[in-house]
Amino acid sequence: MQKFKTVDELVNQLKPEKPIYCIRKKSIKIASKTFQNKFPGKVLYAVKTNPHPEILKTVLESGIKNFDVASTKEIKDIKKINAKVKCSYMHTVKSRESIKEAYFKFGVKTFSLDTKDELIKILESTNYAKNLELFVRVSVSNEHAEIDLSKKFGALTSEAAGLLRLTKLHAEKIGLSFHVGSQCMHPISYAKGITEIGNIIKKTKIIPDYINIGGGFPTIYPDLVPQSLDNYFEEIKKSLNNLKLSKLPKIICEPGRAIVAESGSTIVRVNLRKKQKLYINDGTYGTLFDAGTPNIVFPSRLITNGRLISKKLTSFDFYGPTCDSMDYMKGPFILPNNIKENDYIELGQLGAYGLTFRTQFNGFFSNEIYEVEDDPIITMYDKDINKATLVA
Repeated sequence: MQKFKTVDELVNQLKPEKPIYCIRKKSIKIASKTFQNKFPGKVLYAVKTNPHPEILKTVLESGIKNFDVASTKEIKDIKKINAKVKCSYMHTVKSRESIKEAYFKFGVKTFSLDTKDELIKILESTNYAKNLELFVRVSVSNEHAEIDLSKKFGALTSEAAGLLRLTKLHAEKIGLSFHVGSQCMHPISYAKGITEIGNIIKKTKIIPDYINIGGGFPTIYPDLVPQSLDNYFEEIKKSLNNLKLSKLPKIICEPGRAIVAESGSTIVRVNLRKKQKLYINDGTYGTLFDAGTPNIVFPSRLITNGRLISKKLTSFDFYGPTCDSMDYMKGPFILPNNIKENDYIELGQLGAYGLTFRTQFNGFFSNEIYEVEDDPIITMYDKDINKATLVA
């Protein structure tokens, strides 16, 4: 992968016609070390967030050796890089073929479920294997999340108790898990989730081998500035202590966005300006899906190429290159007022989900990916990997 010192150097040298995706490996290592140093348990990287081989290699190099996967394709992607890493199949609804392939071909023995039917499917597909680690996923409140994940997955607390008892009969090790939703903006959500887990433990008198508090850890956007991750970790530690268990289960988390968001950015070019509307060469069918559907506002900056830039700032909407009018990003994206056709814009915080949501709709697709060594537009983390503390 070709490397540049800065985004500006890349643009000045390549003058790209298509959108360019940039990877910052140091950002991944800093975020990864923060979780490894401060989270009270084991960290699994959520592969779905960004499965690019260079990202996976960097996550591995940073010290994370466990991966949360949602498909056999994701298992294959990580096993190509390192066949020895542990993959946990945490998607609660899987086909029998996928379960069988994961277990017999790739040695995956950790699976998640939220129904009796899924438990039966796992058992039958693995020929009633005796070495399974099975996690019962519990539905918890997603009230503080920007993207609600509670409507699709998770057993109600009233159902989870019976499911845990049944699962314990068939698993070598058992776990309880939950997910507070994507981009969770308040640490209290983790406390509530852990309290729900505690209620199930009290009801069943079963202390699981694992408690998996899932993902949902936030990153920073211009209009979404979370509390420090230190506050999240402290809330989790306090809530686990409040369970007052004689022996605390092993604790697991599955961060994705918080690990890789800052590592990625997209460079777009302005095709046309209509007053406060900018028509750009990437959009919701490319790396900017999250800017359209959940309307996440990505940090933006004009790449000047040495020309004078207006001190007056203006709020712009973006329109992508396709013929679909839904290819629209409301913003507000704050940029200099004299921005014009052929100017380049860097959009940050796209390390999470930017690459995974791309399509080839209308024939617009770019796979031009480069490494850059400069800092992200905005950051939550201290640059010193050894300290790895939050600065926002």
